[in-house]
Amino acid sequence: MRLLKLVPDNTNLPFVSLRKWAFGLTILLSLAAIGLVFARGLNLGVDFVGGLMIEEKFSTPPSTDKLRSTIDRLNLGEVRLQTVGNDGKTISIKLPPVKSQEKDATDRVVATVQAAVVKDFPDAKFSKQDAVSGKVSGELIWKGILAVVLAVVGIGLFAIFRFEWQFGVSTVVAIVHDVLMTLGFFALTWYEFDLNIVAAVLTIIGYSINDKIVIDDRIRENMRRYRKMDMPSIVDLSVNETLPRTVMTSLTILLALFALLIFGGHVLRGFTAAMILGIFVGTYSSIYVSSSLLITLGLRPDPRGEDVPAATAGTPKAR
Repeated sequence: MRLLKLVPDNTNLPFVSLRKWAFGLTILLSLAAIGLVFARGLNLGVDFVGGLMIEEKFSTPPSTDKLRSTIDRLNLGEVRLQTVGNDGKTISIKLPPVKSQEKDATDRVVATVQAAVVKDFPDAKFSKQDAVSGKVSGELIWKGILAVVLAVVGIGLFAIFRFEWQFGVSTVVAIVHDVLMTLGFFALTWYEFDLNIVAAVLTIIGYSINDKIVIDDRIRENMRRYRKMDMPSIVDLSVNETLPRTVMTSLTILLALFALLIFGGHVLRGFTAAMILGIFVGTYSSIYVSSSLLITLGLRPDPRGEDVPAATAGTPKAR
C-alpha cells in the first residue's frame, strides 16, 4: 500500500528568499494587533472583570432594547448584553458584582432577574450563571498574565541553553508574535476573553515551541554537517526537511479543531477559534519568523563540524 505524502521528498522551496517580505508582514500585523487591542479593547469575561453573568435562551431572537429595559428596572447597575451563537436566541446578561456579603445574595439576584425576564419574555429559559468577585478577578488577571510571561521566558531560556542565544531570541520573538496575533484576533472579533482563552494561548505557545524546536534542532544538525554551506541555504534545507512533519501535524490538529468548531457549540467557539488561528500563525512564525531571524542575528555554521559536500545536501530528507 502506497503511503500518502502531502509533501514530496524532493521539495526544495526557497523560504529564505521571502524573509524580508515576511518580516515586513510580521511587523505590520503585530502593530495592527496592538492597535486593535488599544483601540477596541478585549471583551473580558466575568473571570477578569468580576460580576455576575446570566445566560438566557429564547425560542426566537428577543429585542435587546426591550430586554435591557426590563433589567434596568431592577436597578442592579450597568447591564451588558451580548448575543451568543449565530442564531441570536441566546443572550448573555452581565451585571456588576453583587455587593452584599450574604451567602445567598447572588442566588437572590439571579432569581430576581430570571423572574423579570420571564414576565416580559415567557419563552425565556435559564441556561447558566457565573459569578466572580472583583478581588478574585484582579487576581485572575495577574495570574493569567504571569502564566503567559513565565511560559515565554522559560521557553526562551530553554532554547538558549539547549542551542545558542540566537535560537532563544528568535523563539521568543516568534512566540510574542503568536500571542499578539491571538490578542488582535479577539479584539477584532470581540469574542469573550476568559480563562479558557488564556488556556488556549498557553496551548498555542506549546504547539509553536514544539514546531520551532524541531526545526531549530535540524538547523543545528545541518550547521555541523554542512559547514561550507552558507546560512540561508542551511535554513532552507532544514525547513524543507521538516516540512512533511509540519504539514502533517498541522493538518491532523486542524481536522480535530474544525470538527470541534462545528459541533462543539458556542461555549467552546472562542477557544476553538483561538486554537485554529494559533496553528496557522504558529506554523507561519516557525518558518518565516523564527528560522529566518537566525540569519539576521548572525548565526553561522559550526567550523568544527564534519565536512559534507554541499552537493549531497540538494535533496532534503523526509522525516
